[in-house]
Amino acid sequence: MMKFILFMIFMIPLCFMNFYWIIQFLFFMLFFIFFYNFSYSYFFCEISYFFGSDYLTFYMILLSIWICLLMIMASEKIYFLKNFSNFFSLVILFLLLSLFLTFCSMNMFIFYLFFEISLIPTLLLILGWGYQPERIQAGMYMFMYTLFGSFPMMISLFYLYKNNCGLDFFYIMNINSFYLYMCTIVVFLVKMPMYFVHLWLPKAHVEAPVSGSMILAGVMLKLGGYGFLRFMKIFIEIGLKLNYIFISISLIGGFFISLICLRQMDIKSLIAYSSVSHMGLVLSGLMTLNVWGFYGAFLMMIAHGLCSSGLFCLANITYERLSSRSLFLNKGLINLMPSMSLWWFLLCSSNMGAPFSLNLIGEIMLINSIISWNWFTFIFLSLISFFSAAYSLFLYSHSQHGILYHGMYSFSLGNIREYLLLFLHWVPLNLVFMCSDMFIF
Repeated sequence: MMKFILFMIFMIPLCFMNFYWIIQFLFFMLFFIFFYNFSYSYFFCEISYFFGSDYLTFYMILLSIWICLLMIMASEKIYFLKNFSNFFSLVILFLLLSLFLTFCSMNMFIFYLFFEISLIPTLLLILGWGYQPERIQAGMYMFMYTLFGSFPMMISLFYLYKNNCGLDFFYIMNINSFYLYMCTIVVFLVKMPMYFVHLWLPKAHVEAPVSGSMILAGVMLKLGGYGFLRFMKIFIEIGLKLNYIFISISLIGGFFISLICLRQMDIKSLIAYSSVSHMGLVLSGLMTLNVWGFYGAFLMMIAHGLCSSGLFCLANITYERLSSRSLFLNKGLINLMPSMSLWWFLLCSSNMGAPFSLNLIGEIMLINSIISWNWFTFIFLSLISFFSAAYSLFLYSHSQHGILYHGMYSFSLGNIREYLLLFLHWVPLNLVFMCSDMFIF
């Protein structure tokens, strides 16, 4: 793992030159080198110091690198206007490095450390390149929510170290303590985010630049799910007693959030709230503590990362042309950008879990898992699935159909960079469907 870390460290000087396309190319190189350098194993391989790679790590790191290189592609305006573009490249590189170290850590404290460090570049993206003055409030919201959630976890890790004389994931035995369980998982609940502690997410998304929204939806929300996948085997005993609370909150909350989505008039806000709804399903699946739930949550996290990130790119493409994200003004776009309308359709259909997207497999597994845990949950699952289709259709039909807004003064139909950007979101999301058995077996 150290060779990949050194590869990223040696890329730092490139950030101070104005060759952002070289950084993007090197991210592609890193993606393919990491992709071909792996053995599909449930045990850690490529071990060095505190770092190693297993099945979970592999896909999460691939997702992180992929989203980071697409962030550079989506943010051409920053490089074109020279809006502190060198510093922007540096922030993205540090963000990728911190995410890489978070996902490949084999030690709980190292995981916690880089989990928190990854918050700083995200905050810089929102505060530095956000659109409205409210970005300061949104950034502080995100920072405070995560920070207050993570303090109890730090204390519980100190306690575990005192008792176990080590914090390696492999050597921690089962823990049956209510206080330790609650202290450890609260930061993951905030990061997912669970209903009740989700308010920071729509604010952060709406105020963030397109790159900030992409990394938030694509990878940062997955940190919570990844934490659960790693920690749940330690807390399996106490989890069986308490998890019904979190499953109930997530399912009911997912239904409420789906209704809230139908009332949103800001495109970014709608996509952000839909993320909360999807993550409610993921959390419920994880909390059932069965194999279907774990596989389904893992698949859903990867699918949602690509799908949500693509939708935020589409929202930004229309924002750059109309200077507004309001659905009252973003109307009739099918008349102006018919090719882009196809991408809207493809990504909205993926968001509702239509075939042949990875979301569909994830949702089927999660529904299997949750209903096998308790058949009564089918009421909320059916409502969430129905309204998920409803708000995806609402987003598509409102933005593409209707009377054109005549206040626009300049327009382009979309350039090759934008189509390539959307293509690189959609292809992994829908072609991985063909070889989805590699996620399951």
